[in-house]
Amino acid sequence: KTYVVYMLKCSDGSFYTGVTSNFEQRMIQHRVGCFTSCYTFKRRPVQLKYHLEFSDVIQAILFEKKIKGWTRAKKQALIDNDFDRIQLLADAEILPIISIDQNRAPKSFDCALDDTLHKLIIKVLSV
Repeated sequence: KTYVVYMLKCSDGSFYTGVTSNFEQRMIQHRVGCFTSCYTFKRRPVQLKYHLEFSDVIQAILFEKKIKGWTRAKKQALIDNDFDRIQLLADAEILPIISIDQNRAPKSFDCALDDTLHKLIIKVLSV
């Protein structure tokens, strides 16, 4: 089974981050406005700005929660695939600058990732 963490940009400029096991259906629900209590309902239309697949639901949920705690600037850096900027923004949040403990980042994912993408994800999760 595949789990997807995704980020939408809403019509008011805000970002919505979610996780789902049925990506196509969830995107339709956001676009159509199936749930009136959903954050995106009154902020349509929405645009998909970022998504990443996981085979481990725990990793997907942890990544979603991490992104939800980020500033708008860090979310935009993720959308832009600017991992150096994510690191700089994280360093600016905690002064003095503390070096990242690489042991906190997950060592592996149960999904097919090329080596470069795997390194980038570990870098993002360690921020």
